[in-house]
Amino acid sequence: MKLKAGFVKAYLERMARAEKFGVEPPRKPETIVIDYGGPNVAKPLHIGHLRSAIIGESIKRICRYRGHRVVADVHLGDWGLQMGLIITELKRRTPGLVYFDDNYRGEYPEKAPFTMAELEEIYPVASAKSKEDAAYKQEALEATVRIQKGAPGYRALWKQIMRVSLPDLKRNYEDLQVFFDLWKGESDVEPYIAGLVERLQKQGLAYESEGALVVDVREETDAKEIPPCIILKSDGAALYATTDLATIQERMETLHADSLIYLTDKRQEMHFLQVFRVAKKSGLVSEETKLKHIGFGTMNGKDGKPFKTREGGVMRLEYLIRDINEEMYRKIVESRQDVSEEEARETAKVIGLAAIKYGDLSNQASKDYIFDMERFTSFEGDTGPYILYTIVRIKSILTRYQEQGGSLEGLALQDASNALEKDLMMQLCGFNAMLEGAYEETAPHKVCAYIYDLANAFNKFYHETKIISEEDPAKKAGWIALLLLTRDVLETCIDLLGFSAPERM
Repeated sequence: MKLKAGFVKAYLERMARAEKFGVEPPRKPETIVIDYGGPNVAKPLHIGHLRSAIIGESIKRICRYRGHRVVADVHLGDWGLQMGLIITELKRRTPGLVYFDDNYRGEYPEKAPFTMAELEEIYPVASAKSKEDAAYKQEALEATVRIQKGAPGYRALWKQIMRVSLPDLKRNYEDLQVFFDLWKGESDVEPYIAGLVERLQKQGLAYESEGALVVDVREETDAKEIPPCIILKSDGAALYATTDLATIQERMETLHADSLIYLTDKRQEMHFLQVFRVAKKSGLVSEETKLKHIGFGTMNGKDGKPFKTREGGVMRLEYLIRDINEEMYRKIVESRQDVSEEEARETAKVIGLAAIKYGDLSNQASKDYIFDMERFTSFEGDTGPYILYTIVRIKSILTRYQEQGGSLEGLALQDASNALEKDLMMQLCGFNAMLEGAYEETAPHKVCAYIYDLANAFNKFYHETKIISEEDPAKKAGWIALLLLTRDVLETCIDLLGFSAPERM
């Protein structure tokens, strides 16, 4: 089937005039809560946190653009054994701190007895000791219980850990251009847990098994064995399933969510299957509430194994960002001599972020992928820098058109004059269908595939068309109108992916 050039032109004119290029608002906007990030407090972000942050941020932006109310929650790990380990190690090192005096009744110091750098050193030491020394681990478990039960000194020390850790976490996420509406953690749902357990028992769903409290979640249609969901351990301690269920209860009561989306490593698929079934069976959510877990694959090195530092450790996220930015800075300096160091550094940060995010998001979330810095930072091929280079090229042409005295206001599209121009126009026509697919399937990789095809269509058209030197004013104006629409669609799409384009490269 061939579309008439006039029909394509008329469609693009309507698209250019319409808000959001004609994307239809939903008949009934939903409240969607997206749970992504999930870092543990008092530990630096590492590359294991990268995919959740990048994919979740993009899905949030796609859902918002589609017209829904979206609430993004980082869901901190702030209530578990790592807190007990840190406090146990602090007590071993500085037993004289007022926090450890059970008879103390005064005000606790405003200043924390440690820095973020010290916290980051304390945790791995404490974690290693707990694996070798059973008594040390027991002390850490007891410290965790004391925090959760509200022992004044331990709770005050926990607040200091939170106060020191959160600014560092926020800075790291901001460097990634990842932003959360809520900075809640497991501790925020502690008041819900006792009532939740009582509810499950009264409903006859929770029963004792080998000392633990569990809920059966098997269904007749299951093709494989689905084990019971453990709500409380034999010692009465809550688990991740318990806090996740309590979090669902809180989100339903306070946010009235229509849909809950969780992003984690795909190895947690069984955990969320169990939690979602308990939530449905117990009535924590209605039958209409959508519960979705998006499990992502791992980011691997060139050897096909999970990405490590040269020393074999897990790389900190800020070091990965730094290395990418340095590589982009080197390429910018090599290719341009007319740029100041300050501009080169700023441009490198913008392109570096595009390289990281596009490199990740262009893969289907559930699949593992190879992190290849050389390929991701290339200005050629299916990469973030290539997309940005295309946008900057369009901006440059528009600037030259204005320098010749042309105006970007009131320009009219023309019928396609050749196959390459029509192909570019047809690619633009696909925006709405692409966005609908990306939203319905919560699939940012569809946005990447679309803009790669659109960038290729533009570059083929550009290489075969003398736009600025065209002598027919109407034809030139029509091409400029086409470039304006292409720029706007590309910039909208990269914003959905969570990065932006510089003015020049």
